[in-house]
Amino acid sequence: MDFELNDEQIMLRDTTRELLSRSYDAEKRNAVTADGKGWSDEVWGKLAEIGLLGLPFSEEDGGMGAGPVETMTVMNEIGRALAPEPFLDGVLIPGGLVAEVGTAAQRATLLPALVEGATLLAFAHDEPGSRWPTQVVATAATASGEGWTLTGTKNPVLHGDCADTLVVSALLPDGGTGLFLVAADAAGVTRKPYATHDELRAAQIELADAPAEQLGEGGDASAAIIAAQVSAQAALCAEAVGAMAETLRLTTDYLKQRKQFGVTLSKFQALTQRAADMYVELELASSMSLYATMNLADGIVDPIVASRAKLQIGRAARHIGLEAIQMHGGIGMTAEYPVGHYVSRLTAIGHTLGSADDHLRVLAGVVADHEMVEITK
Repeated sequence: MDFELNDEQIMLRDTTRELLSRSYDAEKRNAVTADGKGWSDEVWGKLAEIGLLGLPFSEEDGGMGAGPVETMTVMNEIGRALAPEPFLDGVLIPGGLVAEVGTAAQRATLLPALVEGATLLAFAHDEPGSRWPTQVVATAATASGEGWTLTGTKNPVLHGDCADTLVVSALLPDGGTGLFLVAADAAGVTRKPYATHDELRAAQIELADAPAEQLGEGGDASAAIIAAQVSAQAALCAEAVGAMAETLRLTTDYLKQRKQFGVTLSKFQALTQRAADMYVELELASSMSLYATMNLADGIVDPIVASRAKLQIGRAARHIGLEAIQMHGGIGMTAEYPVGHYVSRLTAIGHTLGSADDHLRVLAGVVADHEMVEITK
């Protein structure tokens, strides 16, 4: 198996990196995230212009028909640049559900506009008091004439503050979890936006007999939701690897420049050993991210694989983040310096769709499913 990017994938990586590096430095990102919806329409338009918003969708749906490797390559660069645009929350997850479950008419209505950057989706699934992996859906779907109405509360809905259409999970009258399309400005929909600690945006969505359209042919969509979460886990892992790589670079550069007792910090063996440990953690995390991505590329959608990757990457992100802050000292926590923002985003990723401890419990629960290995002399 070839683990290296091919020429087209390298070009995609370099194009994405160049666009985002020209668009953002620490000062520009701070200004963008502090204002309004927290991301740039101009950058979003450029992402659409070069086709990145259409990467995961088929050509029939207006996309490029690229695979998971290409998608995760872009997520890696988003993490490296700490770009706040809602590529994952507004395109990959909800758009992937529409592409997988939606009817031909729904795909034709939503996906080309999504690819062009003319509309934005959000996946409203999480609910107050519900914790991954046991996510109990209490929002209720009720048949109303020829349509449906939804009642319940969704929170957090990442980038739900600016989405045009919501993909909402709801409990069906006969059991199971269905998926529905709800216009964000429909009657009965109340949005309460707020900023997250990593300077992104989310919203609490309250539904009170909100009119909804069933996504696809109806019925239980639990399998599609799990598959979307597995893909989201892989995307978060790829983003985290990019963020960790930049965090390590910032730290090593600082050690080479900052002087103490007349010499740079890089001359102190204890600090260089700690930086080497950060590098080892990054390489382990990168390997696990690649493992999750290659499984998706082979058509294997396995929550256990996602948990393995998220556990390793969650631990690596915490180690690298803590070391980066400690070796920078006080400057690492200032708003003007970027490393603290990277650590904040890594922390948020570590608590999205389950923390490292949550995934460890999941993996511990399936140990008995494996065959026993006996070591004999």
